Amino acid sequence: MPQTTAEKAAGRDGLVRRTALLEIPFPSAISPDVERARAHTLRWLRDFGLLRGESAFEEYDALRLERAMARFYPRATGEDLMLATDVNGWFFVFDDQFDGRLGQRPEAVARLLNSLTAVMDEGGPAPGTPLNPLVESFRDLWRRVNDGMPEVWRERFRRHWRGYLLAHHQEALNRSGDAPPALEEFLTARRHSIGIQPCLDLAERCGRYALPAGLHGGSPLREMRRITDDVAIFVNDIVSLDKELAVGDVNNTVILLHRATGRALEECVREVCAMANGRVARFREHAARLPGLLAARGVPGQVRARVEDYVDGMRNVMRGNLDWSLESRRYDAAGVAAVSGGRRRPWAGLLAGSDPC
Repeated sequence: MPQTTAEKAAGRDGLVRRTALLEIPFPSAISPDVERARAHTLRWLRDFGLLRGESAFEEYDALRLERAMARFYPRATGEDLMLATDVNGWFFVFDDQFDGRLGQRPEAVARLLNSLTAVMDEGGPAPGTPLNPLVESFRDLWRRVNDGMPEVWRERFRRHWRGYLLAHHQEALNRSGDAPPALEEFLTARRHSIGIQPCLDLAERCGRYALPAGLHGGSPLREMRRITDDVAIFVNDIVSLDKELAVGDVNNTVILLHRATGRALEECVREVCAMANGRVARFREHAARLPGLLAARGVPGQVRARVEDYVDGMRNVMRGNLDWSLESRRYDAAGVAAVSGGRRRPWAGLLAGSDPC
């Protein structure tokens, strides 16, 4: 049934009211090449069978997922931005598979994940294995993303992707378990399944550099990446709250706080906003000290410039995630209606009727 103007306004007003409590004072920017990337990714998703039929095409297009990547990488154009929007399109199609029965079947999730991690290990499908559009499209992404990048970056990207994929098994356990996880236990897995670390790796790829492993994994960049993860999680959980409630998903910090404390949802939203704001403040403190720390350590000027570009990438992710969430139809009243009453996104049934392996 079509939504009334009042219903649409209520959903949008709820998002604006909740996110008004967030303080993410970083510049907002978007790539001028966003429409070309949009057209490319829509073709790519169709070609690999991830979008089937006009209804799936139109519903996906309304989400404007390419604008998230255009905000994450505002200086990226051409092939760089197209690759990023393909990755993001795959992220969301993959993630939506778990809104239905598959998301509550840890064993089936594990088989799907094994097929995907085999691609990262450069293994082909076993003879006679049916083609799986999620696996074959991921194989294409994996080849394109790694092409031309140094081994130090490839190893980091492989590690982050493996963590991203395997965290979905833990989330399936969370959904199917007798009790929801504790908040810190949830965050441990969610920092992987949110997919921010692979997105930050793409910031290096777009910049045509790879930070040295010691610098990348040292202080304070390691904590700044953790902060970026957490801010993205908290923002996503605030904007997607109604969606998660509609599908009965427990993988949300607001919902976990609500269940653990019995406090009202809006009070829990305020607490999660405060958690996000505190992390942003700490990030800004680290960023202010970082140039002096690098200079004192004798880090060469070219590397310091690359670090600053990477830090900008983290700022873009935090701000871009919020900006896109407010302009997309994924989390407003229309987005909630799309997954309410047992309905799933048209692309969420790619594995229906088959064993996902």
